[in-house]
Formats: sequence, C-alpha cells, structure tokens
Amino acid sequence: MEKIQYNYLTRAALILTVVFIGWSIYDSALQEKTLGESSYHAANKYFEDGEYEDALQSYNQAVNDNPSLIHAHRGIARTLMQLGRYAEASKKFDEVIDKEPEFGASYANRGILNDRIGNYEGAISDYEKAIKFNPKLSEGPSWITRFLRNQAEKPSTIIDRLNYLKTEMEKPEHQRLLKLPDKDKQQRPYKL
Repeated sequence: MEKIQYNYLTRAALILTVVFIGWSIYDSALQEKTLGESSYHAANKYFEDGEYEDALQSYNQAVNDNPSLIHAHRGIARTLMQLGRYAEASKKFDEVIDKEPEFGASYANRGILNDRIGNYEGAISDYEKAIKFNPKLSEGPSWITRFLRNQAEKPSTIIDRLNYLKTEMEKPEHQRLLKLPDKDKQQRPYKL
C-alpha cells in the first residue's frame, strides 16, 4: 500500500512541476505583454517600498511606453501626492478622473489629497463619489493587504474620515478639529 501511495505522490509532484514550468515559460516568454506593463509593475513595487522618486520614474516610463496605460497615470498621481507635489498631483487626478469618471479609487485618492491640503469640502465631495462608484472602498484595506504591509491595526477608512469631516464641518469654525497628524499619516492612497 505504501508503495502505491509513494508512486501516486511522485507522479502528482512530477505533473505539478511540469505544469508549473510550462506556465512559467508561457507567462514570461510566450504570452504577449502590454507595452509599458513591466515598468508599471516595477513602479508599483517601488511605491509599496516607499521609494517614491523611483516609482515616479518608472510610472513615467510606463506612460512613455504606452500613453493609454491608465493604471500608470493613476500611479503618477498617487506618487506625486506622496512626494508632496500637491498641485501636480491634483492636475493628474483630474486627468485620470476625466478619462474614467466612474472609477471610485481615483476619487478616494483625490479626496485624500484635498484632505491633506485643507480643501475639506472637496474631500467630502470626493469621498462621497468614491463610495458611490465603489462601495467596497468604504471597507478600507483587506486583512491580506494589511498583512502584506505589516499593518496590524485597521486604519480609518474613507467612510470614517467622511463622517468625521461632516461632523466637524457642522461645528462653528473655531471649534473644528480637522487635522489629526498622527491619524492622518496612516491614511494611504488606494490602488486598484
């Protein structure tokens, strides 16, 4: 009986190995890639690692290779925001929203930008549009995303921030507390 199980497991391992090698060859060499895609993926890695200058350079390379690669344009906007280049980021967010006006994550990110620069009415409007177009954005990052980011506690979501801003904006101006630097730093851009 053990010999039969051993032979079965050996064959299964061999078949899985051949399938994996075949898929790897197909994926890396034979499958047609979208122009600019490799630069885009490299930029995403730089962005996740917090290397924003390198990310911006790679996103720009992806756009140079393929101007229609909307994901790279979104990446440029997010990266400019992380670099503190808010005016450029705002223009880029407007551009990607013009190209895809129903993509919720772009509104969420522009809302974060508006929040950072003190345009709270704009942030509220953008957060509401983000949730309208993609209600899942209100849930925040999934547990797997937080695990990959080594982020034990769930950060506040755009719905949390939206509700907070609405509450604070109803107060008289001298009583409003709109910036919470420690919490605000935890808010990360959305990437979909």
